[in-house]
Amino acid sequence: MDTTPLPAQIGTRLRRLRTTSGRSLASVAQELGISSSALSQIETGVMKPSVQRLVELVGVLGAPVSAIFDDVAVAAPRATAGGDVAEPVPGVLVSYGDDDRPAHLGEGVTYRRLSPAPLRGVTLFESTYPPRAASSPDGEMLVHAGYDCGHVVAGELTFEFSDGEVRLGPGGSLSFAASRPHRVVNATDEVAVAIWLTVEPGGAEQVPDAVPDVIAALPE
Repeated sequence: MDTTPLPAQIGTRLRRLRTTSGRSLASVAQELGISSSALSQIETGVMKPSVQRLVELVGVLGAPVSAIFDDVAVAAPRATAGGDVAEPVPGVLVSYGDDDRPAHLGEGVTYRRLSPAPLRGVTLFESTYPPRAASSPDGEMLVHAGYDCGHVVAGELTFEFSDGEVRLGPGGSLSFAASRPHRVVNATDEVAVAIWLTVEPGGAEQVPDAVPDVIAALPE
């Protein structure tokens, strides 16, 4: 088990993504509209990026958000066991949760992958929003490729869009094209938790049969 603090692990993976893509620290920082010093602090784990900043960063590097969970080759992601993942039955990957540590982002937001191993084009994860936390503290909307399906399991979350908002409590769910500007906000004094399935363009070839309806809903 890797005992490196999670912010440093995320930073290390982001730095590896950047260097693999051949991008300099300065060029990526300029495209993001932040200083090279700020990007360096994210890569070294000194600064925790917000959800918004993290998605922008991996987008600039041409990688999915799932890359922060797994230290695998992003140029050719694949289903592969590792860490606490076992294969008790041929072709069946199982995680026993022994190394179940979430990724800690800005404002105390955490992301935790729920699938036992990475799979091209699909990310299943849990997000936890502390009281009064948001995906971006400055009100900036999030945009990325693919299709999002979210299900609130605890607390209450407000999903803001450019033309309206949706407020959901436990058991509520929604789905939308991730290219639609959006922001997630916990406007309450209680912790809120949601489960997300993100399907990225081109990921249908390796998606499990359990989610064909999500694939069918992807924009042309």
